[in-house]
Amino acid sequence: MRRLEDPRLLTGGGRYMADVAAPGALHAIFLRSPHAHARIVAVDTDQARAMPGVAAIITSADTGALGHNPAVTEIKDPAGRRHIEPPRLPIARDRVRHVGEIVAMVVAETLAQARDAAEAIMVEYDPLSAVVRGDDALADGAPLVHDEAPGNLVCDWHKGDASAVDAAFAAAAHIARVTFRSPRILAGYIEPRGALAQWDEAAQRVTLTTPSQGVHLLHRILCDHILKIPRERLRVVTEDVGGGFGPKLPPYPEQALAVFAAMTLKRDVRWVQERSEHHLADTHARDLVAEAALALDEDGRFTAIRVEGVANFGAYVSTVNPTIPTGGMAKVITGLYAIPAAHLHLRCAFTHTAPVDAVRGAGKPEALVLLERLVDQAARDTGRDPVALRRLNLVPRDAFPYATPLGYRYDSGDYAALMDAVLARTDDAGYAARRDASRARGLRRGRGFACHLHGSGGWGTETSGVSVLPDGTVEARTGTQSQGQGHATAYAQILAARLGLDPACIRIVQGDSDRIARGGGTGGSSSTIISGATMTRAADTLIEQGRGVAAEALEAAPVDIVFEAGAYTIAGTDRRITLLDLAARTGGLAASADCADTVETWPTGIAIAEVDVDPETGAITLDRFAAAIDAGLVVNPMLLGGQLHGGYAAGIGQALMEDARYDEDGQLLAATLMDYAMPRAEDFPDLDWTSVPTPSPNNILGIKGVGELPTNGAPAAITNAVLDALAEDGVTHLDLPLTPSRVWTALAGRE
Repeated sequence: MRRLEDPRLLTGGGRYMADVAAPGALHAIFLRSPHAHARIVAVDTDQARAMPGVAAIITSADTGALGHNPAVTEIKDPAGRRHIEPPRLPIARDRVRHVGEIVAMVVAETLAQARDAAEAIMVEYDPLSAVVRGDDALADGAPLVHDEAPGNLVCDWHKGDASAVDAAFAAAAHIARVTFRSPRILAGYIEPRGALAQWDEAAQRVTLTTPSQGVHLLHRILCDHILKIPRERLRVVTEDVGGGFGPKLPPYPEQALAVFAAMTLKRDVRWVQERSEHHLADTHARDLVAEAALALDEDGRFTAIRVEGVANFGAYVSTVNPTIPTGGMAKVITGLYAIPAAHLHLRCAFTHTAPVDAVRGAGKPEALVLLERLVDQAARDTGRDPVALRRLNLVPRDAFPYATPLGYRYDSGDYAALMDAVLARTDDAGYAARRDASRARGLRRGRGFACHLHGSGGWGTETSGVSVLPDGTVEARTGTQSQGQGHATAYAQILAARLGLDPACIRIVQGDSDRIARGGGTGGSSSTIISGATMTRAADTLIEQGRGVAAEALEAAPVDIVFEAGAYTIAGTDRRITLLDLAARTGGLAASADCADTVETWPTGIAIAEVDVDPETGAITLDRFAAAIDAGLVVNPMLLGGQLHGGYAAGIGQALMEDARYDEDGQLLAATLMDYAMPRAEDFPDLDWTSVPTPSPNNILGIKGVGELPTNGAPAAITNAVLDALAEDGVTHLDLPLTPSRVWTALAGRE
């Protein structure tokens, strides 16, 4: 089934925040810090306030009543102490802590007037020393980001059984070791953020229209924590969204300040983000440095894994980031392998950089690079074939549900079948010939594997509603939020199958805090698990409610009524009434359900990348990329293919080119798309993929979330492929991204 959204979106019918008309709205501009760390000595706004069209200049002097933007997850150290979380206020007070932090807001009649006024604001700074790398921030004498966080330590986090790991390493026949520095990345969505705050004088409330990954978290934090207003005074609406990938989930200062300005001025206020602001001020991701070790017995079986690392949190603790580098790693660090013991130790650090939070993968891509590099290193060290070593250690099919040493429970899988399937799609037997052909052209060819997985679902707060209206339309209300995934298609298919109706008659309602009671938004590859299953339960409730009404209409006992193919029928007869006719007769039917699937699912995959490396230039050509994946029962193969193409593309970009790097003074060197390389179509070969499904027992649909799975695997597969290609040259280590310069330098260093 093709996507139901596409005709509207492809013909220009999309309605994004910037498309929402608001005649007479004021325009907002934010003045941001040019310094990574500085004391704010004075802010002189007199000249700016007197300029034509200026309605307001808002500084920290005006926002004293506004509160902290809190994290909604937490981590603790071994003593049970919660992570340190200094206040994160909408406008900086006294000190700025990263380039791009807001110092003032300008509101004017036109955008040009707002820009002119922003340039007229005079801010006197006292620049201070900055620290940008997490490991440097934890060193003695490093500049402090927050007085409340001695040594810049957010949390000293441990997970696993250190004693069991120590014992396994002491008894190991071999230990493989790797180090890794994961670069910081950006989301790069096509639609930047924005906010339109519209004042309703009669209702004395504001409607905030903003691109987000779910209105309910945003609504709650804005009302309860930042603005400190009753929830009924704010309605949050999200319409079409041009990509999210994680950073459109957190609340941001600009959204709070737009609402604050609208309430203060009793005028509509509009702000549309510029691309450079996305780079400077939206949450970043990854930024981990770690060393890891894998213990093997004499037969090549993995016995334990250990990771020591530093996670860079940026200047503040962002919304869900406490559990991104920590819990994200813990969920996948043992991979598809039966590893009896594991221990992780991450020190989380404040730095003078933009806050870090979830981007597609959310802590798992960097963890899987560590793991899969360890497996290849172990194969190299012990003279084993990397495929055979992986096969030897895969969790067997009959071991599910499988408990990992870090406390997670994998639901289902057939990992050996995944390996067979992906090898079949890559012409395993022909690889040697392809390698020789590359050598004849002066190139190095390599092949890299990545066994990868994700934990999806299990955390939802969702109330889904299904209504069959008298006009024959079915309205389904969901607390998740599509940003291009195809929710309107997937949900319509699920409901159509349950209700026996045409998917075209089903309308999905999302993104409105007034119309939808509760929702957790979209993130963690969990939407179809949460909303799809919850809608199914709501549909089942509606069918049962309609059974009694149908029995009355058909003059039969409810026990004699059966529902199938969209109609209620008296069993054993041809007397029937359709669901749509019943709704028309009764004025409509409606039911709702709460999310009841509280256990994660575990989509898995194995990817193989083949690359050619030019030793003269360091250039990498990704020649082949194949994957076998297990996403449970598949709702829509076309949507699945789209998620895989997009996810592997994101991972390939992160492996080969993406790097949001700061200089030593905290200036972002990738503040525009001229300096932040993103992948293009020419960087990808055709993706050859196949599905090897095992239904999940953890939800009523048997599905597993797949949006982030491919992004988790691609960086590891490509890293291993490049290192395999360069093994003959003695190159054993490369950090991401694998740019030609970095590869060439590594080759030159060996020579």
